[in-house]
Amino acid sequence: MKQHPFAPIVFNNTRILILGSFPSKISIVNNFYYSNPRNQFWKIMSAITNYPINNRDQMIWLLKESKIGLWDMIQSCERDNSLDSSIEDEEVNDIELLLLKYPSITTVAFTGRKSELLFNLNFSHLEVSKVYLPSPSSAFAKMSIEQKIEKYKELLI
Repeated sequence: MKQHPFAPIVFNNTRILILGSFPSKISIVNNFYYSNPRNQFWKIMSAITNYPINNRDQMIWLLKESKIGLWDMIQSCERDNSLDSSIEDEEVNDIELLLLKYPSITTVAFTGRKSELLFNLNFSHLEVSKVYLPSPSSAFAKMSIEQKIEKYKELLI
């Protein structure tokens, strides 16, 4: 059973909480969210905010300035590879407790169908706006990065 290795990145003024499913093996090794160089998340976020993302401090600053938080739906799971389809026996994080602790969060955004499904199964009773973002994974090739940037801009800014 793999345990989620990161704490949520949330600030007192966070308005939007972006939820992924569970970190990839590369993100776990690099000890940070979306740190697989092939993942487009940080490029998309930099493009929609015009903030630099040359290092972890700049990424955290981008989130703080944009009033965006990051976490994942899954606390622990079995996983053979980095694809959400390989996740089994998942236990979810306590999203409800986090939202109670940070009442400024009014919107939850999902970067994949797995995180959206798990939220709806476990927390559909919560009164919060929900937004589905296109997956920032390079494996999600139905949309170009330019199309993803436009969609993120439309949904988050």
